[in-house]
Amino acid sequence: MKELFNDYVQSLETYIMFQIKQETQRLTPELIEKGRKPISLSMGAPVEPPPKFVNDKLVEAMRGEGMHTYTTPKGEAYLIESIAKRMKNRFGVDLDPKTEIFSLIGSKEGIANMIRALINPTTKEDEKDIILIPDPGYASYKEMVKVSGGLSYSVPLTPENNYMPDLEEVASSLVEEGYSLKKVKALIINYPNNPMGVIANKKYLKSVVDFCKKHNILLMSDAAYVDLTFEGEEKAPSIFEIEGAKDIAVEFFSFSKPYSMTGWRIGWICGNKDAVGILGKLKSTIDTGIYKPIQKAAAEVLNSKEGDEYIIQANKRFEKKQKIVIDGFKELGWPMDKINPPRATFYLWLPIPPKYKTSKDFTDAVLKKSGIVLVPGNAFGKNGEGWFRLSYVASEEQMKEVIERLKKDGFRFE
Repeated sequence: MKELFNDYVQSLETYIMFQIKQETQRLTPELIEKGRKPISLSMGAPVEPPPKFVNDKLVEAMRGEGMHTYTTPKGEAYLIESIAKRMKNRFGVDLDPKTEIFSLIGSKEGIANMIRALINPTTKEDEKDIILIPDPGYASYKEMVKVSGGLSYSVPLTPENNYMPDLEEVASSLVEEGYSLKKVKALIINYPNNPMGVIANKKYLKSVVDFCKKHNILLMSDAAYVDLTFEGEEKAPSIFEIEGAKDIAVEFFSFSKPYSMTGWRIGWICGNKDAVGILGKLKSTIDTGIYKPIQKAAAEVLNSKEGDEYIIQANKRFEKKQKIVIDGFKELGWPMDKINPPRATFYLWLPIPPKYKTSKDFTDAVLKKSGIVLVPGNAFGKNGEGWFRLSYVASEEQMKEVIERLKKDGFRFE
């Protein structure tokens, strides 16, 4: 039956997190037997329960009249209006609920469908539409472009460019490699960044907006981590805090990271009304919207004092766990003073010890010997080779156990 399916789907690789999970499950009996029950620091997902407030609102909404019928892909008015209020309160951004906001079944779905809407699929390499993606960056971006019949082109995020690359240099490299700038449909940015946790300043974001305007490129801002900044750090901005951004940009938001609502699958896109409208047309043919009680509960938490306090406390816990990890890896010889750890997200991006040839060699060794589940840096792009990502989402006790295991099992930066 495989021959019936299109070339794009058949060329896809299994999502890296599922690959890691499968290997972890295979090794689990052996690891438990030697006292190294797996501790997962791979998934970018909070493990704390959502706010009690939102759970209570969900139960309350489920009892409401008409809450179990079909909804609209756009989102019920109470959700869309709550999003508009949140964008105004959090970022000072004005959005028209009627034309500039649309609900999503999680931001991942929205990004994938926007790419799908942009690309004219072809198997001819020299005719493919191009999406510029961050490298290192979220592993699914590249596969989303591939399955849509397009070509992804890496935008290098490196310590040398402070993870904020000169896009004109990227454009020049693209042309030198034989590609046409006219085939570039969109640029994806992701700040605070996965996997590095880097926050972009407004000066850089203005240069991104100017670049996209100059070359008539849709700017897709993945803002999934925008609320995950530590106390004392300037809050990460929305792209729409940059003047004129709405002319060429859309931004994707999620309830998953700030409220630990990963399984609820709810988010939104906002911004340029033409882009939002086209995505809406596509979504109206392939889904029928989010379960109304989930929309209602999400709308209630978005501008609540309970929701805001939850984010504050969650970020304090992440900052505390980050310190445990930073202090621990420093004791293990990692050059933490030179690394300048981020003040956002729950990720730590660290170099592998010099004695290992590849990122996967190191993360495989740590898994098999210590039962600690990490992600090799090359899973996020070619510029990630030589690094690994650690998600400090486990408990404080588990984070301390991670450091102790690495010490006992001889993992040092040497």
